[in-house]
Amino acid sequence: MLNTLRKIVQEVNAAKDLKAALSIIVQRVKEAMGSQVCSVYLLDAETNRFVLMATDGLNKRSIGKVSMAPSEGLVGLVGSREEPLNLEDAASHPRYRYFAETGEERYASFLGAPIIHHRRVMGVLVVQQKERRQFDEGEEAFLVTMSAQLAGVIAHAEATGSIRGLGRQGKGVQEAKFVGVPGAPGAAVGTAVVVLPPADLNVVPDRSVDDIAAELELFDKALGWVREDMQELSEKLATQLRKEERALFDVYLMMLEDAALGNEVRKVIRTGQWAQGALRQVVLDHVNRFELMDDAYLRERASDVRDLGRRLLAYLQEERKTTLVYPDNSILVSEELSPAMLGEVPEGKLVGLISVTGSGNSHVAIFARAMGIPTVMGVVDLPYSKIDGIKLIVDGYHGEVFTNPSDLLSKQYAEVVEEERQLTEGLDALRALPCETLDGHRMPLWVNTGLLADVARAQQRGAEGVGLYRTEVPFMINERFPSEKEQLATYREQLQAFHPLPVTMRTLDIGGDKSLSYFPIKEENPFLGWRGIRVTLDHPEIFLVQTRAMLKASEGLNNLRILLPMISGTQELEEALHLIHRAWGEVRDEGTDVPLPPIGVMIEIPAAVYQTRELARQVDFLSVGSNDLTQYLLAVDRNNPRVADLYDFLHPAVLQALQKVVNDAHLEGKPVSICGEMAGDPAAAVLLLAMGFDSLSMNATNLPKVKWLLRQVTQSKAKELLGQVMTMDNPHLIYSTLHLALRNLGLGRVINPASNIQA
Repeated sequence: MLNTLRKIVQEVNAAKDLKAALSIIVQRVKEAMGSQVCSVYLLDAETNRFVLMATDGLNKRSIGKVSMAPSEGLVGLVGSREEPLNLEDAASHPRYRYFAETGEERYASFLGAPIIHHRRVMGVLVVQQKERRQFDEGEEAFLVTMSAQLAGVIAHAEATGSIRGLGRQGKGVQEAKFVGVPGAPGAAVGTAVVVLPPADLNVVPDRSVDDIAAELELFDKALGWVREDMQELSEKLATQLRKEERALFDVYLMMLEDAALGNEVRKVIRTGQWAQGALRQVVLDHVNRFELMDDAYLRERASDVRDLGRRLLAYLQEERKTTLVYPDNSILVSEELSPAMLGEVPEGKLVGLISVTGSGNSHVAIFARAMGIPTVMGVVDLPYSKIDGIKLIVDGYHGEVFTNPSDLLSKQYAEVVEEERQLTEGLDALRALPCETLDGHRMPLWVNTGLLADVARAQQRGAEGVGLYRTEVPFMINERFPSEKEQLATYREQLQAFHPLPVTMRTLDIGGDKSLSYFPIKEENPFLGWRGIRVTLDHPEIFLVQTRAMLKASEGLNNLRILLPMISGTQELEEALHLIHRAWGEVRDEGTDVPLPPIGVMIEIPAAVYQTRELARQVDFLSVGSNDLTQYLLAVDRNNPRVADLYDFLHPAVLQALQKVVNDAHLEGKPVSICGEMAGDPAAAVLLLAMGFDSLSMNATNLPKVKWLLRQVTQSKAKELLGQVMTMDNPHLIYSTLHLALRNLGLGRVINPASNIQA
C-alpha cells in the first residue's frame, strides 16, 4: 500500500490542474482498493454543499450536479462529523440518501473519509462496493492517508485559482488563506512576483509568452551550451574514468537530441509556455515516469534527467536575468528570500514579502522590520511556483497570506494600509516628546538594532537608547569571523551614532535559528542546544575578542552596556563575568582607559526566572527576552507555522513570569527592561508599564505607536487593567479584554488595524 500511495502522490503532484488530479485519484484509489466506485465530493464554501466533483464508477453525467448539505446523506455525515464512516450496508443507515442520476443503488458497502486541511473540511473521499462487506483497518487507513494528501492538492488549487465555482458557471476564482509566521508587521495588497532560486526545476512557475520564436531560440541556445559542456566534461575526465563510465555523457548527449527531450520541450513552448516552464514540465514528467519504475537501475535514471534539466535551466535563467518585471505594489515571493533579492526591486515598488521557509528571526525578517515592509515567513503550504502574477494580500500582523482575495477583502485591507500610512504620518510629530503617562510616569523607549540602517530609523522615531544591539548580524553577513579591528569599527559606529544615549550590546547569540555559514551548528533540537552564552563560553577566544572590541569601541564615549544571552544559572554568569574582567584588564594594560561598563543578564530561560534575585545580585541590570521566554515557557517553537497559533505572549503563565522577574529584580534594587515583540505591541506595552518595567525596547517601526498609546493612559489605569487580566486563565480572553478596554477609552487606533477583518 505504501508503494502504491507513493506512486499516486507523484502522479497527482504532476497533474496539470485540479480536475486532472481528482481524476487520477478516483481512478488509482479504485484500482488500489479493488472497489467498484471511488468518488470525490468538494465543499462549495458559497452554498455550503458537498458537490460531486469526480467519480470512477458512478454516472459521469452527475458530476457537478449532485450535491448535499452537511445535514444530508452519508457524505454530509462524514463531512460534518469530520471522521471516517465504514458501513457494510449503506442503504440501511438512517442518513442514507438515494440519487437516481448516480446509479448508486447497486452498491451496498460504503467507506468515506473527510478531506481536511488546517482544521477546515474541504470535502469527502468515498469508495463503494456491490457486495456487503466491512472495509478492513488497512483499507480505512489507506483512504484516510489519501484524503490527507488530497487536502493539500485542493488547497493549492484554490490558491492558484483553478477551482472556479465547483462546476457552475459565472463564479469567480476562490479565495484561499495560508498561515505562516509574522515576519514584519503591517498589511499589503499587491501582485505576486515569484523569485526563484538558481536552477531549481520544481519551483519554476508557468508563464505565458507571446514571442514564441524568441523562446525557441533561447532554448536552442541553451541546448547548444549544455552539449558543449557535456563534451568538455567528457574530455576533461577522459584520463580519470573508464570508457563505460564515460558513456554516461553519451547518454546525456542522446537525451539532448531533437528526437528526445529537445523536441518535447519545443512542443510545449509552441503552446505559449515560456522556455523555463516548458523545460520543467517535460523534465519532471520524465523524472516521475522513471521514479515509478520497479527496476532500481531505471529508477536511478531519474536523477540523470533531473541533472540535465538543471543544467539547461541554469543557462535559461542566466539569459533571462534581467527580464523579471516588478509591477507597482510588488509582493516578493520565494522559497527562501535573501537580502540580495530585496535589493533587486526598484525603489518604491516593493510592498510585501513572503518566504516559504525561514522564521520571524531570519536575516530577511530583520531587514524587513527595519525597512517597514509587511512580511510573512514560513508559509510552508503555499504553492509558490504557481502563483506568479496573481493578486495577494500579506497580513504581517497575523502571519497570513490570501491568494485571489475577493473584492471585499481587498477593499478592507486597502483601508488598513491607508489607515497605517496616515497613522505613521500623524505619529511623526511625537518624536521630540517624552514617553510619559497622563499621571507623569516616565517610560524610556529604546530600540532593537542590528544593522546600520536601523540607526537612522531609530533616530527618526525618537529612540532614547538601544535596548538590544544584535552583534550576531555583522557576523551573519560576513564569510568568516570578523577580526577584533573589524568588530571595533562596527561597534564604534553604533556607539557614536547614539552617543550620549546608552547602547546595550548583546554578546554573540548564535545557534537556534541563527547560523553562521562558516561555523555550522547541526543539531537535532537547536533551540534546546548549543546556543548563546553556551557557545561563547566554550569558545573563550571568540568571547574575549568580541568583549575587547566592545570595550575599545567605547573609549571616550562611555555609553556601552554589555548584555549576556541565554544565561540559565549563576555558574554561567560567573564564568562570563570572569572573562569580561579579564578582557577589561587586557585592554587597560594595552593603554585604552575605559571604565568597566554596566553588565546585564537576559532572562529568557524559565530557570533564570526562578533565579532572578541571585542573578540580579551579580549584575547591574536585567533584560527580559520576551520572544525566547514565551517559546520556552509554552514549549512552542515560534518559527514553526504548524504551532505558531499556540505562541502567545499574553498567556497567563508568561504574564505571571514577567511580573515575578520585575518584582524580584526590584527587591535587589536593579532595573529591568524588556525587549522582543511583546515590548513593541502597544496593547501589551500597557501591561508592561503596569508591571513596573523600567524601559521597553522594540523595533523602531513600532516605537511611535507605543509612545502614542502610553501618553494617552495613566499608570493607575494600566495597573487596574493588569489586575483584571492577571485573574484570567485564557490568553484569548486576556487579549479581547485588553483591546476592549482600550477601545472604550478611545485608544483603539494604534492597535492592530487588521484585527477586525473577518476572513
